[in-house]
Amino acid sequence: MEWTDYKTRCFWANPKNDLYIRYHDEEWGVPVHDDHRLFEMLVLESFQAGLSWECILNKREHFRKAFDNFDLEKVCGYDDLKIEALCQDPGIVRNRRKIEAAVNNARVFRSIQKEYQSFSNYLWHWTDEKIVYETGLSSSPLSDAISADLKKRGMKFVGTTIIYAYLQAVGVIYSHERGCFLERLP
Repeated sequence: MEWTDYKTRCFWANPKNDLYIRYHDEEWGVPVHDDHRLFEMLVLESFQAGLSWECILNKREHFRKAFDNFDLEKVCGYDDLKIEALCQDPGIVRNRRKIEAAVNNARVFRSIQKEYQSFSNYLWHWTDEKIVYETGLSSSPLSDAISADLKKRGMKFVGTTIIYAYLQAVGVIYSHERGCFLERLP
């Protein structure tokens, strides 16, 4: 693949999409401990189910506007009128089940925050605050366990593949491929 800056990247980064290149270079795989960002990424990853990440990434700014900049308390308070308005918003993925899941998941996210003092504490406790280095997978025993726990707590659209992608996105799992200029070994 030809990159105008001569850097080799992971195979999935579309060289024709500047948003995607910046996401790959600056965000993907960077450890996140901020609950606001962890919530945003969880919502966006759940909307990805059955779609490409590039599709969601291209709509991210509109998702931010539609979901009140992913303000957890506001999303927890969404009622049927807000859900219906989101279902009519052409700038986001208008899947009622995913929209309702985002509201439900916000409430579960908040309950996890209360239990662990932060969602970050909850998420990172699974690896004892350590980054996992692996490539070429779409699920793992770690994503299986977190997915099962989140489902038990009542979250939706958090299957093991979605959670694996989420863990990669927020840097719990570091997956830059061999040859990528961001590849690093533990």
